[in-house]
Amino acid sequence: MGCMLVIGFGSVFNPNTSQAFSPQVIQHGATGDDVIELQARLQYLGFYNGKIDGVFGWGTYWALRNFQYEFGLEIDGLAGQTTKNKLVNASNYDESFVKEQIAQGRKFTHYGGVEKEKQSTPKRAANNKGTEKPEPTTNVTSVNVPQGFSQNDIQLMANAVYGEARGEPYEGQVAVAAVILNRVESASFPDTVAGVIFEPRAFTAVADGQIWLTPNERAKEAVIDAINGWDPSANATYYFNPDTATSPWIWTRPQIKKIGKHIFCK
Repeated sequence: MGCMLVIGFGSVFNPNTSQAFSPQVIQHGATGDDVIELQARLQYLGFYNGKIDGVFGWGTYWALRNFQYEFGLEIDGLAGQTTKNKLVNASNYDESFVKEQIAQGRKFTHYGGVEKEKQSTPKRAANNKGTEKPEPTTNVTSVNVPQGFSQNDIQLMANAVYGEARGEPYEGQVAVAAVILNRVESASFPDTVAGVIFEPRAFTAVADGQIWLTPNERAKEAVIDAINGWDPSANATYYFNPDTATSPWIWTRPQIKKIGKHIFCK
């Protein structure tokens, strides 16, 4: 299917977005629906791990700056039109679902990337000392994820594997997932799964919208195998399809091995 993209491209196509945000610039200290959407979209992409509460505090500010850095935008901590457009293209936002959880008193620990019934949205209640402690809700399915990775990390990787390599042998799908992890671990690339996957000009599946296809269980299994230590790519940080590659630069990378249609390289 796809391969790593090494040429420029236009806006990412996302078929699952609708009219988003108001025209105003969103900045530190702001409150309201725009901030709820901002926090939800940042959390969907793995940049924001705080509570979705509609208050633009410092946690939201730094999450937004990290998003701007990873996506090659001006890093000012302001959600202007360019930043908002990039957020809309790169993420999904189910306004009714998010606001329903807020109305029911749930304070998100994670939003997006997996089925809604599996999203972690615990309630909080006061304990005897007057502090807050989490209490599990009855309608949220517990999901075990490998330590150090969120549900959204795994889902985003599965989307990438499916969009890039669904026609490849299973070993090749695991190798694509391993390349993503190798990039996260490398000082030369972003240090988050979302940052690696949505880095400008990194993957053709992001450029052509195939990142938003629903992955099958095999793609998810490939991600888990890679996270658990299987690296068929032999520590590669690039791969490409020699039949479709258009950039001479990718051919200059030291090649490691070929799996299916993909050549993996350093």
